[in-house]
Amino acid sequence: MDTPKPPQKSAHLLDDLESIRQLLGDDNLQPPLLTDTVNEDEQEQIPMLFDNAGDTSPAVEPAPAAQPAAAAKGPDALLHLDSELRAAAQLIMQDVIDDFAPHIETEIKRRLDARMERLLSQYE
Repeated sequence: MDTPKPPQKSAHLLDDLESIRQLLGDDNLQPPLLTDTVNEDEQEQIPMLFDNAGDTSPAVEPAPAAQPAAAAKGPDALLHLDSELRAAAQLIMQDVIDDFAPHIETEIKRRLDARMERLLSQYE
């Protein structure tokens, strides 16, 4: 069922990674060891994390006039969406039933045949 990937692909990928590393000029770089420490001066600091709370600009409030208009359309739009979702769900369920009906039918036939054989063997 599952076939292992041929080893040629992994060698090809390693060659690609090596060529990318050479293009980037990282020939002399080694990955850091787990025992290495990183100086805070070398790290980039995200300015947002270190700003004072008083330096922020005031937030812009949304216009309240837009909310009543959306509320008026809300029930009709929600009913329409609800009916569309229900229709789509019914179509999906029908597709699932259509897909599984032959499997269910063959399983029922197999069980009925097995049951009939057991009943007939009792009367012989």
